Amino acid sequence: MTDNAETIRSVFKALIKGDQSSAKTIAHQEYPFISFEPAKRSYTELQSTHVFIRDGFVDRYSGQGLVFPGALRLLSIILPVEFPAHPNWKMSESHIVYWELFPTIDHIVPVAKGGEDNESNWVTTSMIRNSAKSNWTLEELGWQLLPKGKYEDWDGLVGNFLDLVDADKELLRNSYLARWHRAAVSALDKMGENIPGI
Repeated sequence: MTDNAETIRSVFKALIKGDQSSAKTIAHQEYPFISFEPAKRSYTELQSTHVFIRDGFVDRYSGQGLVFPGALRLLSIILPVEFPAHPNWKMSESHIVYWELFPTIDHIVPVAKGGEDNESNWVTTSMIRNSAKSNWTLEELGWQLLPKGKYEDWDGLVGNFLDLVDADKELLRNSYLARWHRAAVSALDKMGENIPGI
């Protein structure tokens, strides 16, 4: 791998010699600017749940177990003082659990750098690591992709979420909980079709 700091030094050496043409050539050949159109991505609760289950609710960049979004919001509804949640993610009014343990989907190769927007390029990570990674590659950050977890070992508290909601159907009046409940039931039904004995 090219040492990019050395490349910049070579560019400066050429500029100091008054050779702007060589400086441009070095830059183009050794450290080219690559432009990609940024793209906003959003995923349905069902798409997200499929990826979270596939990855065993494990942050693929840290190995940390993560918690199903519906379960976290249910905590905030039942224990609002202990687990406050601001509807617009205002940090001063939301518990840190929403950044540390809230699962999100990240592109291993950022779409802004030519990565594809499909499930083969999606991984589960926390909100903190998703924000930190942004449009950087794993190589640029010095991170690595860790193995998937096993849903059978850690279900992200999906089972607990379903138990509590099924015991009090009034909770489904909350549209956020209702969407994640539908996603969980549908994803688990699909998982049962594909995995014998589940």
